[in-house]
Amino acid sequence: MKPLVALQLWARAIKRDIIALWLATKDPRVPLYAKLAAGFVAAYALSPIDLIPDFIPILGYLDDLILVPLGIIVVVRMMPREVIADLRQQAALIADRPSNKVAAIIIIAIWISALMALTIWVFHRLAA
Repeated sequence: MKPLVALQLWARAIKRDIIALWLATKDPRVPLYAKLAAGFVAAYALSPIDLIPDFIPILGYLDDLILVPLGIIVVVRMMPREVIADLRQQAALIADRPSNKVAAIIIIAIWISALMALTIWVFHRLAA
């Protein structure tokens, strides 16, 4: 298998498992300690705040490449196999849903407009 294809498959599996962990926090079959750990790992993976900021060369991405998969492995081992298999199946269905590109374009347009308005405001303030 080509390295790029293997990397894409690995990234999809990580995405699916993060969704599965999030679903685990709401599943009554998952023990409380596993729910708490699953919620922590999913929140960390989805959070824009990292232990090591991404702008730091090389080290910034190590937490995403090491800590998140390690957290997934630990939490998955806390759950019964049947439960995680079911949650992964549910997560795969969620991950395969088509994204709403129109909504994404609208949100991006709003952010660009806000940034342009802020830039114009700052230039007017500096010019005065």
